[in-house]
Amino acid sequence: MKKLLSAVCILIALALGATFVYSAYTKTLPIQSFEYTIVEFTHMPWLLAALLARIFVGLEAALGLLIALHFFGYRKWVLKTALALLAVFSIYLVYLWAKAGNNVNCGCFGDQIWMSPSSSLLKNVVMIALILVLLRFHKGLYFKWSWLTDTILFLAVITTTFILYPIPPQQPQWLSKGHFQLDLSSLYAAGKTDAPTIDLYKGKHVIAFFSLGCPHCRMAALKMHVMKEKNPALPFYMVLAGDDENLKPFFEKTQAQNIPYTRLEKQTFLDLVGYSWPVIDWIDNDTVVAQADYVTLSQEEIEKWISK
Repeated sequence: MKKLLSAVCILIALALGATFVYSAYTKTLPIQSFEYTIVEFTHMPWLLAALLARIFVGLEAALGLLIALHFFGYRKWVLKTALALLAVFSIYLVYLWAKAGNNVNCGCFGDQIWMSPSSSLLKNVVMIALILVLLRFHKGLYFKWSWLTDTILFLAVITTTFILYPIPPQQPQWLSKGHFQLDLSSLYAAGKTDAPTIDLYKGKHVIAFFSLGCPHCRMAALKMHVMKEKNPALPFYMVLAGDDENLKPFFEKTQAQNIPYTRLEKQTFLDLVGYSWPVIDWIDNDTVVAQADYVTLSQEEIEKWISK
């Protein structure tokens, strides 16, 4: 009976460890998507969300590795920390369920596996129950320097997370010597039914040129959507190109219906911005003064710029 229980506990530890590691891995595909989820539903500052995203990914990966290796630590601190982490995630899921409903992706497995808050809570309950089994019936591996091994591995994995996914700079590329005027006449062409209702030649605007099927464009649009929710005054505008069949999936993925947009034919779009997307231009009275991508696009920097 003891051998059977021991075998079951070994399998439980491997399954739990693999789940934690896989959960951490999926949150990095890309990690910015996890950041945006945190900002969208908690409204915390972008920099803090970027920091927490990496901490959570590092914790999950470190705990998963240690549990899979049966390194439970002194007084099983690894298992107890895993319980605490699942408790924090579960509190967040309850909050998310109450705030946004149950028909949203909680982000527990990034964009790889869509999970509602309720299904993820159920997953957490099962994982908590399995950890309690290990706490009660499985000692794990111990040797003379096991406490040092546990600590080194734990810190090394978390540190590696910040090395592999450093927090990027928040500054756009300011074109101090390369200002150029952007020809937006194609957006206002005669007979164009979705021409901009605002004058993009006057004032300050952030105009994003997106291809509907481009994954980086979708990431940028999602980030702009979250920023626009936090500050509706942000002067965003999107210029979209691509097949009609990609329009609905684009907005399903980005939720960027809160940003005005127009569409251009493929060749007109390419003549305007070239073949590398997304292109995000910061425009002051028809002159491009800075450019950004979805990583360096910063709400704080935009707010500083428009307030000048």
